[in-house]
Amino acid sequence: MPATSQWIASIGETVRPMLGDLHVLSRIGLAQMYIPADQQFAYTIRGHRSAVGPRLTRSGQSVRYSAICALGIAAGGSDLAEEILGPGGLDSLVAKTTTEALQPGRDPGSIALAAWAAAEVSGDIDQALLAALATLPIDPTISVVELSWVVTAAVAACRVGADAESVMRSAVGRLIGRQGAGGLFAPYVDPSRGLRVRRHVGSFADQVYPIQALARAADTLGEPGWLERAGVTASAICALQGDSGQWWWHYDSRARRVVESYPVYSVHQHAMGPMALRDLAEVGGHQYADAAVAGLRWLESHPETMVPMIEKDLGVVWRKVGRREPRKLTRALAALYTSVDPRRQLPTGVLALFPPRLIDYECRPYELGWLLYAWRGFLGVERGLR
Repeated sequence: MPATSQWIASIGETVRPMLGDLHVLSRIGLAQMYIPADQQFAYTIRGHRSAVGPRLTRSGQSVRYSAICALGIAAGGSDLAEEILGPGGLDSLVAKTTTEALQPGRDPGSIALAAWAAAEVSGDIDQALLAALATLPIDPTISVVELSWVVTAAVAACRVGADAESVMRSAVGRLIGRQGAGGLFAPYVDPSRGLRVRRHVGSFADQVYPIQALARAADTLGEPGWLERAGVTASAICALQGDSGQWWWHYDSRARRVVESYPVYSVHQHAMGPMALRDLAEVGGHQYADAAVAGLRWLESHPETMVPMIEKDLGVVWRKVGRREPRKLTRALAALYTSVDPRRQLPTGVLALFPPRLIDYECRPYELGWLLYAWRGFLGVERGLR
């Protein structure tokens, strides 16, 4: 049985109805987040009260989010692409994303994601985009998340016959340099970047994208050491997962510890966590299917609030549950408290003052794009992507 089928089979049938609803929700949500005139996706959609019920407003645009949506929509098949983007819309979306990523001054993340989408969705990559990708591993400003995307984009480029192995190896070399002894990653490739009291604090995103990147790179170039590193990070986040399946937000890269739990982001629960764990399993790593299912179930059984996170008819999953606090206060205090000694923790009495009950009534298109991508094949729609 192929590894993909093993992972899908290990998930079981009990979550299929929930994922079916999320698939329908994604189709509704992405259709209203797409801007046909610009062939790009909005930055976000927000929910508001009104006299006639919930109202959604769309704002901004994002090259990064458009690239991620292209990956997710492509994984859903041609019918889904035509439904959301119209005839030929997927090719136009990828082409526009490539054009936008090549604009002067574009950030490394946009370039990497555009290259990944071009290679994986279109089966080809513009030489100018490939050249831009090759400059990124030595970019002094690049983050761990962005560098992980460079690795994954290079993997996708290699799979369509482009010469990107040196880019991949260079990016992996810098990436693993930021993995701590306990397997968790710091946020910046340059250890001198960022506030001194926060340099040890890596987010959940700083963990899952390296898992995905190292797993795919290990499979592509036959490097078992990289797969082992991905497995150590996955082991760490799964060991620290919350009792109700929460994927916590901030970790101490020097030790296997959580710095601050909240907010809990919906996209981590339904997409990014499962996506990384799936990629690890597909290339021979540990399955971690139970952890993926537990994270998904949090969307329905979250103990923090009675407010539903999933709004199928509106086409949104609300973005996160966070603490009622002055802006990012507990995260700042927790980072400061643990900066000197990773064994220190913010006193529970302080955390009790700021209970996690606040819903962020926002949904961004990349969240739904990753949802479709993470669960490709489980709902019977797949383009043969890995």
